[in-house]
Amino acid sequence: MDDLILVIGNKNYSSWSLRAWLALKVAGASFEEVLIPLDQPNTRQEILKHWRNGKVPILKHGDNLVWESLAICEYVAELFPQTGLWPADTRARAIARSLSTEMHAGFTALREHMPMNIRSRFPEESRKPDVQEDINRITAIWRRSRERYGVENGGDFLFGSFTILDAMFAPVVSRFRTYAVDLGEVETSYVEAVWNHPAMQEWTKAAHAEPMVIDSAEF
Repeated sequence: MDDLILVIGNKNYSSWSLRAWLALKVAGASFEEVLIPLDQPNTRQEILKHWRNGKVPILKHGDNLVWESLAICEYVAELFPQTGLWPADTRARAIARSLSTEMHAGFTALREHMPMNIRSRFPEESRKPDVQEDINRITAIWRRSRERYGVENGGDFLFGSFTILDAMFAPVVSRFRTYAVDLGEVETSYVEAVWNHPAMQEWTKAAHAEPMVIDSAEF
């Protein structure tokens, strides 16, 4: 499909953009990428040229327009059903969808205090209690998903092969590396699997090449 256009923000900072971009890449989709630098005087005006909510990511597909990262991922899964962006099993798929929605809507303390910044590294430090609660919940999700579905399905990701759920957690993987979060064996292996995925490495390389710098923000 050559008529797909994805509007995104800076690759170093835009966690929401990363999720939608990964879904398209893992699906093997051919798409045009439009990057709008964030935190600039004209950022909102430039995004409004594409959609009225003034936020990225935005997916254009002919006359169709989809916004919000999880909705974009769902749309991509429907366009490319053969790529298995959701688990095939009904029960597993329902759980993966529930966890993806939890990631999309929650973990506000982690977002606020540990914004995505791929190029930077910050030493491990004492976490605020609400941030640590978010970390504890995320690592519990990773362990249980790997133990219950990942290992059984023979892959390195939460439900075996790479799914939308892994795309939703990819920015968290980046954050845990940036902020030196101490992890157990299962979580560390999962972080390495996501980080070393070819699509993630492509995004990371581009993030390091960007000239733009934003002090601190969550996008």
